[in-house]
Amino acid sequence: MIASPLTIGPVELDTNLLLAPVANYCDLAFRIVTRSLGGVGLACTDLLSPHGLLKETARSIDLAQTNELDSPICMQLYGCDPDILSAGAQWAVDHGADVIDINMGCPVDKVAKKNGGSLLLCDALKTVRLTERVVAAVDRASLGRVPVTAKLRLGWDDSRIIAPGLARDLEQIGVAAITVHGRTTEQRFKGDVRLDGIARVVESVERIPIIGNGDVTSPAACMNMLRETGCDGVMIGRGAFAAPWIFRDCWAAQSDAPAPAEPTHLEKIKIIRRYFDLMLEYRNEHYAMTHIRRRISWFAKRLGPCKPFKETVRLAQTPADVYAALDRYLAEDHTAAAFASTAA
Repeated sequence: MIASPLTIGPVELDTNLLLAPVANYCDLAFRIVTRSLGGVGLACTDLLSPHGLLKETARSIDLAQTNELDSPICMQLYGCDPDILSAGAQWAVDHGADVIDINMGCPVDKVAKKNGGSLLLCDALKTVRLTERVVAAVDRASLGRVPVTAKLRLGWDDSRIIAPGLARDLEQIGVAAITVHGRTTEQRFKGDVRLDGIARVVESVERIPIIGNGDVTSPAACMNMLRETGCDGVMIGRGAFAAPWIFRDCWAAQSDAPAPAEPTHLEKIKIIRRYFDLMLEYRNEHYAMTHIRRRISWFAKRLGPCKPFKETVRLAQTPADVYAALDRYLAEDHTAAAFASTAA
C-alpha cells in the first residue's frame, strides 16, 4: 500500500521500505549510514549461517553484529536442517533480532549447494514443515515478540513457479510477511523483474504483507512496483549501493512530497567517509580497506567523471591514503566549481 508504514506481526515500521540482505554489502556500517539518510523502515543483516552462529565463529558474529543505531533489525538465516535452523533462530532472538527471516531465494551456489536458499523452493512441503518448526521455536524464545518472515523467488525455473502456493501455505503456519524477488533461480539477476509474478503472490495471501523486490533503482521504479503488483512494501538492494539515500527519495515519492535534492558532492564524500569510519570502528583495518576498494566504484557512479579519484582509492594501501584521496577530491571539486562560477 502506497505511503503506508508496514506492520510485520507485532513490529511496527516507520515506512514500507526495506534494505535487502545483500551478501558482502549490507554490513553494519552500511546499514547505519543508509538509515541515517532516512526512509529505511527495516534493514537486514547479511545471510547468516545458523551453524556459524551456534559455534560463534568470528565471521558469523561479525555478520550478525548490530547496535542501538541499527534498529529495527532483521537477521536472515539460511539452511535446511530444522533443528539447527531453529536453534540459530533462537540465538538471533537472544542477540537482538526484531525480525527473523528465512532465506528461500538466494541463487548463489555456496548457499544453494548446502540445501539452503532457493533450493528450498524445490520441495515446498518440506520447506513449509521446516518453517513451521522455526516459527514455533522463535515464538517460544521471544514470547511472541519476534515475527518470522521469508524471502523467496518465483520458483526454481519457469516450469516450477511455486511462489503463490508456497506463500499461501507459509501464511497458514504463522509466517508474518513474505518478500518476493520477481525472478526464478534459473534467471539469477538476468532479464527484467516479473511484476506480474509478484502480483500473483499478493493475490494468493489473505492478510500478511507482501514485499516486492527486484530492479528498484529509483523512486519511479519503486512507485511502479507498488502500483503494478499491489505489494505492501518494497525491498531495495543493489539500487542502494551507489545511492543509499534512495529510501528517503522513495518515501518522499510515495508521500507526494517534493523530491529531495540529490546530495551535493561534499555530502556524498561525507557519506563515504562515515562509511569508512564505521568499518574501521566496527571491524578492522583489513576489512575496511578491502571493502572501500570494492565499494568506491559504486559510490563513484554518482560523483560524475572522477576516474583518478576512484583509482586512487582502489589502490590505497592505508586508511591515511583513503582519507587523503577524499580530501583531495573535495579540494579539486571546489576549485573546479569556483572556476565554473567565475567563468559564468
